[in-house]
Amino acid sequence: MDMVDTSVVVVGSGFGGLSTACYLADAGADVTVLEKNEQLGGRASRLEADGFRFDMGPSWYLMPDVFERFFGHFDRSPTDYYELTHLDPHYRIFFKDGDRVDVRPDMEHNRAVFEEYEPGAGDALDDYLRRAEKNYGVGMEEFVYTDRNRFRDYVSWDVVKNARGLSLLGSMQDHVEKFFDHPKLQQIMQYTLVFLGGSPHNTPALYNLMSHVDFNLGVHYPEGGLGGVVDGIAELGSELGVEYRTDHEVTAITGHEGDFLVHSGDRRTPADLVVSDADYAHTEQNLLPAEHRQYDADYWESRTYAPSAFLLYLGVEGDVDPLAHHTLVLPTDWDRHFHQIFDEGEWPDDPAYYLCVPSETDDDVAPEGYSNLFVLVPVAPGLDDGPEQRERYREMILADVAENTGVDLRDRIAFEEQFSVSEFADRYNSMRGTALGLAHTLRQTGPMRPGHRSSAVDGLYFTGSYTTPGIGVPMCLISGEHTADAVLDDVDRPHRRLSWS
Repeated sequence: MDMVDTSVVVVGSGFGGLSTACYLADAGADVTVLEKNEQLGGRASRLEADGFRFDMGPSWYLMPDVFERFFGHFDRSPTDYYELTHLDPHYRIFFKDGDRVDVRPDMEHNRAVFEEYEPGAGDALDDYLRRAEKNYGVGMEEFVYTDRNRFRDYVSWDVVKNARGLSLLGSMQDHVEKFFDHPKLQQIMQYTLVFLGGSPHNTPALYNLMSHVDFNLGVHYPEGGLGGVVDGIAELGSELGVEYRTDHEVTAITGHEGDFLVHSGDRRTPADLVVSDADYAHTEQNLLPAEHRQYDADYWESRTYAPSAFLLYLGVEGDVDPLAHHTLVLPTDWDRHFHQIFDEGEWPDDPAYYLCVPSETDDDVAPEGYSNLFVLVPVAPGLDDGPEQRERYREMILADVAENTGVDLRDRIAFEEQFSVSEFADRYNSMRGTALGLAHTLRQTGPMRPGHRSSAVDGLYFTGSYTTPGIGVPMCLISGEHTADAVLDDVDRPHRRLSWS
């Protein structure tokens, strides 16, 4: 569809906004991206100080096929913009009872690890991954790349035919228990739920497809980190004609299709169409006039949000062996951790957490003789994270790292910055300070997530993690495609009021 002479403003430059901008510019639209902060990327911001460079948000490069598909749409390849390193191990797990497990590209190694914990678990792993691969193939094609964002989209022969045998119902916990009895093996198969903002008990079993991503597709590190991916997509957008404006916080969206005004303080940017990649709840409640809102405050208050996070960005003197690039520290029973996040809304007292050490792979992220790492602890959204609470939690986490990994960071910290609930709310206008958006619960998946089209005002669209297909960098890239498809479909419908195009 040719959209020449159609102006589009994209509010926010997360992966969903960057993706939408590329697709619409490629279709001929005049696209301007307005970003609140000083750099592009949304939650994929970078922190640079004292010779250290940190990915502040997402740090796992998963589902490489999604990136290949995205760039391929524009007759490009990811390698036109950044190189990839296949990590080995994919990640290392320190269990808090002293066990240590590496998940590696070598499947014989992984089968042996599983067999050590439970006789027959090596074969069970093969069976599980065969099921996960099938779910991935069908699930991606039928439920991710195909935007089934309405209930009626699921009542079709294609869905019934292709969904046979898929694990669509029940929770991940129910599904994993059918294959593995040992709790540590169950945890290994479910750790990716952290990236979906859910728990084993409230995430649909369909997401076992993430194990195919993990074990079969592998874990990679992009040149320059996830910030390097942001740079690559932004460069692609520039090649397609997208204009980017940073330090341009949007304060209101007024007008209507063909005659929008996007307000940034005293500045006004006119647009025929508007796409919001800002926090969906913030857009609805703070940027739109009341008559243009689809949902009221009670709706947003009643949603289940993905966790927020307590983050420590640390520049450390010396090395941090035996930490791997991606390291998980897990209690042997993590049910309490999820219960405290989703049910009690408390700071977890024995948390599962993640350590990212890109200096194990990339010499450019830290000065010579130093290590770069951050500690990420999932915590409940909406928590009070005042200075006293932060200091208590900081001391607890650093002591926990020393006890359970053998790496004492406390006397070697040359640079430190914290980021938590308050910063997610302030920097990203994030509802309740969630780090990710709406959790992928059984009641917030597929058509039960907010839509790409506004039902209250023609010409207004949404993209990003609140919409389908959901949370995560690859999903947000695909969300941008869905949003662009919705725009192009609507422009192509003759009854739409498009005299301006």
